Amino acid sequence: MTGLHFWQRLLLLRWHRQLKLFTKASSINCLVQKSYLSTSVSLLQQHQQLPFDLNDFPVERIRNFSIIAHVDHGKSTLADRLLEITGTIPKGDNNQVLDRLPVERERGITVKAQTASLIYKYKDQEYLLNLIDTPGHVDFHYEVSRSLAACHGVILLVDANQGVQAQTVANFYLAFEAELTIIPVINKIDLKNAQPDVVADQIHNLFDIDKKDILKISAKQGIGIEEVLAAVIERIPCPKHDRKKPLKAFVFDSWYDRYKGVVAHLAIYDGFMKTGDRITCASNGKTYELIEVGVMYPTQVPSGFLYAGQVGYAMMNMRNTNEAKIGDTFYHENIPVEALPGFKDATPMVFAGMFPSEQSEFPQMRSAIEKLTLNDRSVQIKIDNSPALGQGYRLGFLGLLHMDVFNQRLQQEFDASVIVTAPNVAFKVKIIGEKNIKHYGSNEITVLNPCLMPIPEIITEYREPMVDATVITPASYMASITQLCLDHRGRIKDQSYIDDTRVLIQVKFPLAEILVDFFDELKSLSSGYASFDYQDAGYEISDLVKLDFTLNGREVEELTMICHVSRARETARRVCEKLKNTIPRQQFVITVQGKVNQKVIAREDIKAYRKDVTAKCYGGDITRKMKLLKNQAEGKKKLRLIGNVEIPKDAFIKILKR
Repeated sequence: MTGLHFWQRLLLLRWHRQLKLFTKASSINCLVQKSYLSTSVSLLQQHQQLPFDLNDFPVERIRNFSIIAHVDHGKSTLADRLLEITGTIPKGDNNQVLDRLPVERERGITVKAQTASLIYKYKDQEYLLNLIDTPGHVDFHYEVSRSLAACHGVILLVDANQGVQAQTVANFYLAFEAELTIIPVINKIDLKNAQPDVVADQIHNLFDIDKKDILKISAKQGIGIEEVLAAVIERIPCPKHDRKKPLKAFVFDSWYDRYKGVVAHLAIYDGFMKTGDRITCASNGKTYELIEVGVMYPTQVPSGFLYAGQVGYAMMNMRNTNEAKIGDTFYHENIPVEALPGFKDATPMVFAGMFPSEQSEFPQMRSAIEKLTLNDRSVQIKIDNSPALGQGYRLGFLGLLHMDVFNQRLQQEFDASVIVTAPNVAFKVKIIGEKNIKHYGSNEITVLNPCLMPIPEIITEYREPMVDATVITPASYMASITQLCLDHRGRIKDQSYIDDTRVLIQVKFPLAEILVDFFDELKSLSSGYASFDYQDAGYEISDLVKLDFTLNGREVEELTMICHVSRARETARRVCEKLKNTIPRQQFVITVQGKVNQKVIAREDIKAYRKDVTAKCYGGDITRKMKLLKNQAEGKKKLRLIGNVEIPKDAFIKILKR
């Protein structure tokens, strides 16, 4: 370095010093990375390893149970406390652990049934408890029925403040018909206005349950939770299955994972299954290799094995949830067994069109709907096309809340902006004429889209869907609620007092009458105290008509609807008035008409913009002014013939929202 200039030596010295610092920092960084990696691996191993061995739990020490209740009676809170007490999750500020969807947390409702495996030590014995948290709203009745198929008992949860509600009654009979053990539990006894004794009387009078069998708890405060776990172990029977028999696994739920494919929820009836086994589906005969087997603790944790009586999940390289058919049976390859009896598929009750806000967004909407329906098997989907809204889909839902939740999940999870048309139900018609029957393929047609209703001349019979509804209300509101039921074409079947203050009313409704505003009117009349539940009751013959709407003689297919004869004129007037108030004025008159069988039953006119063509005629002959006005009228008449009336999308949405 002696031959170098001063500035060269200084540059080399600085470079040498930076090299030392870099080497030291690199070594520290390597140590940090190594420590981080080792910590991550240990955490991953800790996460992937169960703190117990499933082989240690014979069927005698397994209990499979579910929690069923009305909306907001505390199912998810009770599930949180059970998970905490059994050590499945650490104690702390846990809130709706099993409600994993954003829409569930926002609305405070359970949409998708979730399972969790718990370990509880009772009388010096450890028990494996498989808990299934179910939805409480009537629209998700299908989720409850699927969950109960994997259970041997249920916790019937009732709010100490609100008492027995309509969905409580429906869930009780659902469990009773399945011959499941029922543990009645009164929750929220810590509330100021709680009346546990009054609610206990209601449970006794309605369900004939002994009061001494009713447990009283506060899930939020953790009061009485130990007694609930003890009752689950003592009262609910163990699964009557055998490990030594050939494998027989029952699929009661499935969902789609974007990275791992289809995940099937299984209840093992007989035998056992392990990772690497080849199992066959009874319905389609396809064989799959198990790539992962485990339990929910409370999230997916691989266990390698699942034994008779246990509930868990399995991944087997399925790419379509249709292959994991709900109610299907799986068995080991080349060792066939008798398939277990399945249960009914979900029957859509409400149908609506779904279209993108802009047609350029249709591919995005299609992808979002396809992905979401993989995790919601109860949605029925068909391609639809609208002259005003373009290409879209017609979807079938279990109810209005189900439709609303589906739309919200599209926006939250896939950022899809869609337009949902007015909901309608599926009608059935019988037609005559060999040519017509050959064209439609049958003499009985199910009409999902009102635009596709055949002409009245070939229809011999109309049938509409009916529901058996249960309304529970304070006795002081009984008269007004009875009148509300009659106004919606309901037939009162029975009325009975639950206790001195509450009445149970059983009504038969046309489904179309309770779709739109019945529930809101019921809550308004009863100051929020009445509850409502319904079940499918088949079809009945009815007097229906197809109601069309036209703008200047041109039919607007999106507004076509089917309604009862007694509702036709009232509905036509209401829609025509909304069209008049929402469609912007044009340079010509727009005539809005509601028609039944080409007969006009309602009409509104949207006035044209009118320019004063005589404003610049200062005096002069009156014939000059009349000539100018006549020319203007002729021009507007010509405009009306060739003018195209377009309904703005925002106005169209207002009409559809009633």
